[in-house]
Amino acid sequence: MTSDGFATREEAFEDAENDAINTTAAPAMGAVIAQRFTRRQTLAGLMAVPAVESLIGSAPALAQHTPASAASASAAFAEVAAGLDATHHVAEGYDVQIVTRWGDPLSDGLGAFDPRTLTAAEQAKRIGYNNDYLAFFPLDGGSRRGLLCMNHEYTSSEMMLPGLGARQRGDFTGMNQAMVDIEIAAHGVSVVEIALVAEGWKPVTASRLNRRITADTPMTVDGPAAGHARLKTKDDANGTRVLGTFNNCAGGQTPWGTYLTAEENFNGYFMTDAKAADGRRLTRGLGGADQRRWERYGIPSNWYTWGAFHERFNVDKETNEANRHGWIVEIDPSDPTSTPVKHTALGRFRHEGAETYISKDGQLVVYSGDDAAFEYVYRYVSNGKVDTANPAANRGLLSDGVLSVARFDADGTGVWLPLVHGSGPLTAANGFADQAEVLIYARMAGDALKATPMDRPEDVQVSPKTGRVMVMLTNNPRRAATDVNAANPRAENRFGHIVEIAYADGDHTAATFKWDILVRCGDPAVAAVGAVWNPATSKDGWFASPDNLAFDMEGRMWVSTDQGSASVRAGRADGLYQVDTEGAARGTSRLFFRAPMGAEVCGPCFTPDGETLFLAIQHPGVDGARDWKPFGRDPSFEDPPTRWPDFKPDMPPRPSVIAIRRRGGGKIG
Repeated sequence: MTSDGFATREEAFEDAENDAINTTAAPAMGAVIAQRFTRRQTLAGLMAVPAVESLIGSAPALAQHTPASAASASAAFAEVAAGLDATHHVAEGYDVQIVTRWGDPLSDGLGAFDPRTLTAAEQAKRIGYNNDYLAFFPLDGGSRRGLLCMNHEYTSSEMMLPGLGARQRGDFTGMNQAMVDIEIAAHGVSVVEIALVAEGWKPVTASRLNRRITADTPMTVDGPAAGHARLKTKDDANGTRVLGTFNNCAGGQTPWGTYLTAEENFNGYFMTDAKAADGRRLTRGLGGADQRRWERYGIPSNWYTWGAFHERFNVDKETNEANRHGWIVEIDPSDPTSTPVKHTALGRFRHEGAETYISKDGQLVVYSGDDAAFEYVYRYVSNGKVDTANPAANRGLLSDGVLSVARFDADGTGVWLPLVHGSGPLTAANGFADQAEVLIYARMAGDALKATPMDRPEDVQVSPKTGRVMVMLTNNPRRAATDVNAANPRAENRFGHIVEIAYADGDHTAATFKWDILVRCGDPAVAAVGAVWNPATSKDGWFASPDNLAFDMEGRMWVSTDQGSASVRAGRADGLYQVDTEGAARGTSRLFFRAPMGAEVCGPCFTPDGETLFLAIQHPGVDGARDWKPFGRDPSFEDPPTRWPDFKPDMPPRPSVIAIRRRGGGKIG
């Protein structure tokens, strides 16, 4: 969190510009919390009770909680001590290896990386910046060779470009087109073949499969919004071909072997030359419904200065370009000549991820959170069924299906509300001309259906062992005491929580569900925080701001965190935690890996044999540098608080992908 209480660089900008705040009147406000938690539990926390009282009663999918001992935790490792310093730490008996870093080459012959002479053309042939979600696609049928796909969420200009110096947000002094073009080339996705050799995991730079997808890469559009008037621009009169993907946060893997990348804070890339009268919101006055649509998505935001050099990012010159971003993009990592596809059937919002699951009847289910305060949780269900024997037959499943938004009711039940034109309030009379507009303005459709505004929904994944759905809710300091609801029970929620969804008979296509809260995050030793953990959770094991998650081969859940600048004030770096979800240890968390200061831990990903854990470490040295006493000032390329992972005096900190393996071999945990 920044000094304004927000958790990341993106949320800091969001606060500065009053960006995209959901002001709709939502159901289940105020008094709802009294139906679910007592006043004492809400205000004082549940430090002395077992994890979370089950809110689903006798539902067999959700186990009751009983006190646990540390020995009963499902993963066996010596917990890392919480703390904050310039490097990383991992549980005893494990080794950390740097697999690839920003600027590493994707082909032979590029030479050593020198950020001082970097060009956009060269950056497009090297690993991008600020790696986030990771996915591993085996090439050998096992776990020793595969394609590693990684998102590149955003760029920290002052840390990657020499000569800019330390700066405040929105300061574009010294930026020129060459720098902007490097940033454009550093966004997107990297696909790199890696192999496990005697020295560890190494990129195969001679592989024909290595590839960069950037904010300039041509891609096609499919689904209901393809060719719609609101997707047409001066450069694309048909509304079916888009340049690039950016702010790629989390993602997913399809059952047919393709990679899904989620466009999250896309709004921040669109600028205006207009000035805000109040010094905060920067808007170009479209008037009427179009103005409301832009404001609902926080456009324009002026986080970057790309629009000063490329008209498509300037809303004064191109009003529809922003509608072409905020989608889920499918990439075939096995075919470097393939064209990525933006799937409009999955809706347009600030997607955190796109995790897939095959329902008991064979339909494809995709879960996604809209990562902003008071936004919604979504589910997509394909009309067709997955054909595991014929991967090519599945490509249409992401184009033909039904997107729904979640309503969490006070009695521990919930409903998926379909975003279908003509259904309920989703009509032309209410501003939705057709199904394409329902999906282009999915947030507003969710408003109309009175979905439940959540505390920043991020990763949403299904446990392969239990079939339950875990929803990471990072935080929401904006929530007032009058706005709490059963699924978001804390006002000024600075620590986040995890919601668990279960279906009757495990049917992920069902219209209704039951839900529970697994943990409420924060320090259980501070009663006012209202944290809820299993009593076996140690002083090192609790965490704040859950972001990404993954399940290992044993079905155990691993959660990574994104505290932003709050990590410095708490003296606890972001990390990766193993969290039990079943039995006596349910609600117990243990710290396995700790990041260097200023960094966020992203994209936990296991090889099929469970013996390698990949993690993405982004923006090392950035968050909280000014508040960190050993440093105490704003960071820059020339003057960073850490030079992780190279620790060379001539190299700035570099976002990297690491591999963790057990010393002597064996499964993680």
